[in-house]
Amino acid sequence: MKDDHEDISDPRLWKKEGWIARVVKNEDDHGWAVQMTRRGDSEPALVTPWTMGRDKVNPKPMDHASFRTLVKTVTEVLTRHQAAAKARLHRTCTVSLDDGQRVRVDLDIAQDDDDPHAMLASFDENTGEELRSARVMPNFKLTTTSAKRFVQTGDA
Repeated sequence: MKDDHEDISDPRLWKKEGWIARVVKNEDDHGWAVQMTRRGDSEPALVTPWTMGRDKVNPKPMDHASFRTLVKTVTEVLTRHQAAAKARLHRTCTVSLDDGQRVRVDLDIAQDDDDPHAMLASFDENTGEELRSARVMPNFKLTTTSAKRFVQTGDA
């Protein structure tokens, strides 16, 4: 029996570099698909169509170049997902005060179902020094007006 962490390079199953590429019958179609699953995960991170072989019945065998391309693709997809998730949870805007000081205000939403909240913080643009911070509701609307009010009065 093969060790689960052993590298495998079979035509329909590759296990290398922390990834498992498995060529499977595409149930929604008459073709084939490849599932890319990170080792230790229960669900694939990417499922994509796979090329038919020359006989137009069986899948094309996986090779090193195909596996490397799939690893690159799934890594890029996960990176984009992480960036999108971060963008949903982080907002920022910059305001100019009457004295010319520029202040960056950040809103960071916590992913906490038991204690929904966000943190609002202001920073001096020149020094990076935190000026003030406050806990706010996760649906707080960060606009230049609300940011300027927060910077000047501390009211969120």
